[in-house]
Amino acid sequence: MTPFLYERAADRQAAVALGARAGASYLGGGTNLVDLMRETIEHPELLVDVTALSRDIDDMPEGGLRIGAGVKNTAVAADRRIRAHYPLLSQAILAGASAQIRNMATVGGNVLQRTRCTYFYDDAAHCNKRAPGAGCDAIGGFNRIHAILGASAACVATHPSDMCVALAALDATVTLESPYGAREIAFVDLHRLPGETPEIETQLRPGELITAVILPPNGVSARSSYRKVRDRASYAFALVSLAAGLELEGGLIQDVRLALGGVAHKPWRAHAAEAALKGRPATEAVFRAAAEAEFAPARPLRDNGFKIELAQRVMVDTLVKLARSEETA
Repeated sequence: MTPFLYERAADRQAAVALGARAGASYLGGGTNLVDLMRETIEHPELLVDVTALSRDIDDMPEGGLRIGAGVKNTAVAADRRIRAHYPLLSQAILAGASAQIRNMATVGGNVLQRTRCTYFYDDAAHCNKRAPGAGCDAIGGFNRIHAILGASAACVATHPSDMCVALAALDATVTLESPYGAREIAFVDLHRLPGETPEIETQLRPGELITAVILPPNGVSARSSYRKVRDRASYAFALVSLAAGLELEGGLIQDVRLALGGVAHKPWRAHAAEAALKGRPATEAVFRAAAEAEFAPARPLRDNGFKIELAQRVMVDTLVKLARSEETA
């Protein structure tokens, strides 16, 4: 591990000032960053500890919740308001990692964990994320877990977070602070597809600090679900995951939210499927057509073509079950 300096920020203003220094990185729970430092992939010169900041979950005046970036994942999953009004978020968090990691990981840290694959950790492999311009050995290598949507010739890694898939489906907003002021960004716009610069993973500006994630009120959360398919029953990244919410009226789909994990470099909001579903009858045939529309642009690699049919089946089965629960409520 490369030597580094450490400072604990007393407040957000101090954190932003420290984070603006060259070579600085913010430290939340450290479950991803410290791991990458041990592997000598990340080399921050200064760690700015922000774990004492933004640790509350607050009700918003217009409805919805404001989740501080320093709130632990376990606390989010256990919060009665989250479980009652945003159950798919609680389900997604509980589907990820281990209890020990959830007890340490923060919301802000989870959002900013690196998009990665096994080749990213292998210093004998070519990886554009680790060494820009080096190439991507995953494309011609063992690529069963890799992306089928939105990938590029530079990178085919998939985003690992379960929580982020749920936040993408819930139309969350991220609040940010930097020396240039405060701003908000839609969660679906925060992460980037790889393009030619896969090492740049988010839209954050240098030194910018995530202070909170805001969940707006919506009508789909009550009938929602998070589904995760993986090789092992626990502690494994998703081959395919789905955050889904459905609102029906008179047998027609009034609103639907769909986001996928395990298929792209970022949490993938299924806009094509949503557009194909709104205003249509909630039938299995309609669900299947929407799933096929979403994956029409998919470009599988040698080992991961099965993900297309797997993801479509997960989407159809989940929507069928949500529709039935709506009808029997």
